[in-house]
Amino acid sequence: MRPFGERWRAPYACNPWASRGRLYPEAVSPTRSDFQRDRDRIIHSSAFRRLKHKTQVFVYHEGDHFRTRLTHTIEVSQIARALARSLGLDEDLAEALALSHDLGHTPFGHTGEDTLEECMAAFGGFDHNAQALRVVTRLERRYPDYDGLNLTWETLEGLVKHNGPLLEADGKPTLRYAARGVPLAITEYNVIQDLELATFASGEAQAAAIADDIAYDAHDIDDGLRAGLFRIDDLREVPLLNAILSEIDDRWPNLDLSRRIHELTRRVITRFVEDVVAEGDKRIAALNPQSAKDIRKAGETVICFSDGMREADAAIKRFLYARMYRHAEVMRVRAQADDVLRDLFRRFKAEPELMPEEWQADLPRDDEPRLARRVADYIAGMTDRYAILEHRRLFDVTPDLR
Repeated sequence: MRPFGERWRAPYACNPWASRGRLYPEAVSPTRSDFQRDRDRIIHSSAFRRLKHKTQVFVYHEGDHFRTRLTHTIEVSQIARALARSLGLDEDLAEALALSHDLGHTPFGHTGEDTLEECMAAFGGFDHNAQALRVVTRLERRYPDYDGLNLTWETLEGLVKHNGPLLEADGKPTLRYAARGVPLAITEYNVIQDLELATFASGEAQAAAIADDIAYDAHDIDDGLRAGLFRIDDLREVPLLNAILSEIDDRWPNLDLSRRIHELTRRVITRFVEDVVAEGDKRIAALNPQSAKDIRKAGETVICFSDGMREADAAIKRFLYARMYRHAEVMRVRAQADDVLRDLFRRFKAEPELMPEEWQADLPRDDEPRLARRVADYIAGMTDRYAILEHRRLFDVTPDLR
């Protein structure tokens, strides 16, 4: 295994100086690569700033110590850069993809996505990856010459395909999209700029995707413990966590709870990162890719967990699903959040003039699918607290969500 601090770019990395370019051509920057410019545009976007007040599991006023979409995104970015650096991938592209991966998320975590998916079922559905593509290609309006951020092909491709191909070689949707089809926002954009939906994404996108999994596991454990949804010794039912806790207790038998929790999450991240680097090195050596295209054409994910660590990841997620995501208190707040967003969707769809003026522009009232999509775009962009404030403005009774 190579030293983790070594910085280099392998032949199979995406090369910013050989990017496939942007939909709208721009002059080359004398001080930044194209992927660095993508990263900077994402950071300066309105959608990125709003992540500060969008939550993972808890609503915004549960406490300052719990993660928001923004803190989660920063943590994913750090892990993605570490993986990219060790595996010879382009760090800036991996970082840009990590920073943008949650731009399409709704208020109130996954509850909001589930709610909008049901509200939009008759109008093409709702998918947070597709929504992220809408954000960076249409909904951000900052530049005089185009809508969106005009990101490079490599960043858009990774944003859409970081979880794998969307189409089979014969053009049929992959298993993930077999029932509902590929989201309309993605298929519509793909006509304008072919993102090669039947291939895997770059190594950088794969690194960002696995970094997201690692961050979720470690930091949802942390948040769940600090929220009192389960106790630290409950985690011993997960073999990997039991082994790590035993290591910590053997070395520091009287460690206080706060430090014990931090040491646990720190070691979980380290174990996962070291495993991904080792497995990635192994798969890259077997594939012997000479270009980024070889990674895309590999037919399988190259940057991933080993079989043993994949089971550990699944075991942690099973634990969190039962003890955190489906905890009675979390489910109670989720139900309230669902009510808030359903109310907002129905009201804005029936009376679009209640939306801000800029959201009413060029909106034909007799085009129901387009109207529904505009309402979904507006709601998806809300922060948790703005959604609550809008509900209070329009309805007599608003749940406390606490």
